[in-house]
Amino acid sequence: MDLSTTYLGLKLRTPLVVGASPLTKQIDTIKRLEDNGAAAVVLHSLFEEQIRMEEQDLDAKLAQGSESFAEAMSYLPSLSDFKLGPSEYLEHIRLAKQAVKIPVIASLNGSTLGGWTDYAKQLQQAGADAIELNIYAIPTNADVSSAAIEENYLEIVRGVKKAVTVPLAVKLSPYFTNMANMALRLEQAGAAGLVLFNRFYQPDIDLEAMEVEPGLMLSTAYEQRLPMRWIAILHGRVKADLAASSGIHDSDDVLKLLLVGAKVTVLVATLMTHGVGHLRTLEHGLAKWMERRDYESVQQLQGAMSQQKIKTPSAYERAQYMKVLGSYR
Repeated sequence: MDLSTTYLGLKLRTPLVVGASPLTKQIDTIKRLEDNGAAAVVLHSLFEEQIRMEEQDLDAKLAQGSESFAEAMSYLPSLSDFKLGPSEYLEHIRLAKQAVKIPVIASLNGSTLGGWTDYAKQLQQAGADAIELNIYAIPTNADVSSAAIEENYLEIVRGVKKAVTVPLAVKLSPYFTNMANMALRLEQAGAAGLVLFNRFYQPDIDLEAMEVEPGLMLSTAYEQRLPMRWIAILHGRVKADLAASSGIHDSDDVLKLLLVGAKVTVLVATLMTHGVGHLRTLEHGLAKWMERRDYESVQQLQGAMSQQKIKTPSAYERAQYMKVLGSYR
């Protein structure tokens, strides 16, 4: 039985990819992920804000004591002060590539076009097999149009594509007016893959301290229905590889997303909950189901339940909405 798939031009042993998370911050853990069956890993994100803060800190340290006598060498910053986050991230890529044979995908979260392109080049030079552009932005300026926001996405992809030769994936939010149109335009701009979807972490309020505080909640299985619907709709309409992210907890979730057309399923919450050994359970469940259904390969089942393949395409559209409301008891 052939469980292999391709994603971003990379040949993967299975469609089980570990997403950007604390799981990929340590080289030892990345090794364990590979040992337990991970087909590829996406490293935690490098943030442009983090880079700028480190550079500003370095500038301040280099200027320290500049008004003093040249002989006052004790004013110079110590070597330990030069451990910059970006440099450590690049070294993390190099070490990961040395430690494992599976593809290592870097993740970049930028805020300006210059930041995206400059650091994308460095990620490629460090050895990343591909780059995931994590465009995590919540527009709050009422004067900025949706067209301007979409054009910013496209400008980022075009700029990075021009700067690097490794394949690019774009991790998207689901909040576009026309997701199908945006997916097509991103592909035309140079995206080899689309990751559906980014989870925006929602703030909470501490009623005692009367403060807004960050809150992290792991995904639930229900959340995979949103990427499932959109992958089903986009499969066959765009050439970019579709990666499913959010709410993938067991082998049934993996199978559903492959059936609608996902090339890979990106796992985080289920491994945070059950441990990296859960990868073996997912792979075993995938293989058993395929054996029972007489599927010989993952490629054979990919897209079999996409909108273009099923008898009732409206199941992914408005008609299903009316049916659901009418069936509730």
